[in-house]
Amino acid sequence: DMLDPERLIQCPLVKHHWIRARRFPYHLVKCKESNPEIAKKLATCPFNARHLVPQADLSKHIMNCNDKAFVEQDVVSRSSESSQEQLNNGSTWQAPPSVEDWET
Repeated sequence: DMLDPERLIQCPLVKHHWIRARRFPYHLVKCKESNPEIAKKLATCPFNARHLVPQADLSKHIMNCNDKAFVEQDVVSRSSESSQEQLNNGSTWQAPPSVEDWET
């Protein structure tokens, strides 16, 4: 189960590090600090900061990242909510042209 906080995840920096999912973000921060030379060679996925991949493989990872679908789905749902919200709020209303002439 991907949502299990007790599952073990392999560290992308030091392959013999296995960390519980709930501790993984904290481990990444510490492990990057402890291994700056390895960290320089890795790139962070724009869809999930827990995904560290070799810089040369980042484009391929981005195309195949499972979390990309979640981000795209969120963007689509937010944009449809936003347009529906505008309709509900009456924000499409425009003032009628004014018949007043302030110059006269």
